[in-house]
Amino acid sequence: MAAGIVAFRRLRDLLSRRLTASNYSGPSISLRLTGSSAQEEAPDHSYESLRVTSAQKHVLHVQLNRPNKRNAMYKAFWREMVECFSKISRDADCRAVVISGAGKMFTAGVDLMDLASDILQPKGDDVARISWYLRDIITRYQETFSVIEKCPKPVIAAVHGGCIGGGVDLITACDIRYCAQDAFFQVKVSGRGLAADVGTLQRLPKVIGNHSLVNELAFTARKMMADEALGSGLVSRVFPDKEVMLDAALALAAEISSKSPVAVQSTKVNLLYSRDHSVAENLNYVASWNMSMLQTQDITKSVQAMTENKELKSVTFSKL
Repeated sequence: MAAGIVAFRRLRDLLSRRLTASNYSGPSISLRLTGSSAQEEAPDHSYESLRVTSAQKHVLHVQLNRPNKRNAMYKAFWREMVECFSKISRDADCRAVVISGAGKMFTAGVDLMDLASDILQPKGDDVARISWYLRDIITRYQETFSVIEKCPKPVIAAVHGGCIGGGVDLITACDIRYCAQDAFFQVKVSGRGLAADVGTLQRLPKVIGNHSLVNELAFTARKMMADEALGSGLVSRVFPDKEVMLDAALALAAEISSKSPVAVQSTKVNLLYSRDHSVAENLNYVASWNMSMLQTQDITKSVQAMTENKELKSVTFSKL
């Protein structure tokens, strides 16, 4: 494993030197990520539970930023994630997002002690009114992760250490999932006396397509380690450590951000629609979608680059 890390870093340094020597004019691709303190704070993104930085051109890095509590999800988090990704959805300059966790793990999941007063001790004694109150809380918490799925920009989850409970809800709402070798995933709700209600039971079966495995994980709350997560399809790549994984996640985000934002964001919309509809419905939907999207100038730019034997990375696409 150590040899692999050394080889990756040598390759990274070699690529950086070659890009500099060749006066590379394509999109800026940072192969150095984990010095995230050196990244600039993203304008209009100031939060208590999150740290949002401009990792590079067109790419934002959202960190769960409560490392002293293992990034446990508390009241500020539920509110701020909605605010953050609502802004990102409207940010014409952002084309891809990486989500990671600060400190020793991705997240320990829901901070039940923080939420106990709202959920376990609701005010009043009328069952119907308490039920409506709890339903409102649950639907607001659901939106915390649904807002990631609804965001038209591709979102890449980069997981290290534990990804527990609400962490699985979060990453299954993302478009791409990478993890470090030390990562583990745990649907930790059955042991706490409740059924997951903010996304895991709804999205995880569609992500990995193995209902037997999903049932096993949900009923037992056992840990799924990185290699099993890769084999099941929960993640698409496993890396030796957090540093290498984050470098790769940002490099992927940079590659995505170099493409036509019309094409990328249209693709995300249609993939999500495809997940929940029949082939016939999908074909009808994409026909209606592309009757307008095919008129983009991005296609002309791409075709022109190909006819001139230029790489698509050399094409500059305007904001969406």
